[in-house]
Amino acid sequence: MSDVTALDSLEETTHVEVFDGGSPRTVQLRLEADERVPAHRHPDSNVVLLVLSGSLELTLGDEKYDLEPDDVVRFDGDQDISPRAVEPSTALIVFGPKCAS
Repeated sequence: MSDVTALDSLEETTHVEVFDGGSPRTVQLRLEADERVPAHRHPDSNVVLLVLSGSLELTLGDEKYDLEPDDVVRFDGDQDISPRAVEPSTALIVFGPKCAS
């Protein structure tokens, strides 16, 4: 069965799971201007972040990226990650499991 969800219908919180119990995990991230998610890791995941609106400064390890709507970043979750909103911003983040080598 298919499940269609409009992002605008999701709750107005910082992190919202798009689909219940889904794998890969899919999260909508909403941040107000100058709001930051503290540095953290997702060591078991490959991560894809799509900026939907606003402007984000994304710190990955020692690198910083300035992101605008429609920018997509793919990265290994086993590094420090910290997004900061330059202006009110929304992003869609997908956490995919790493494949065993």
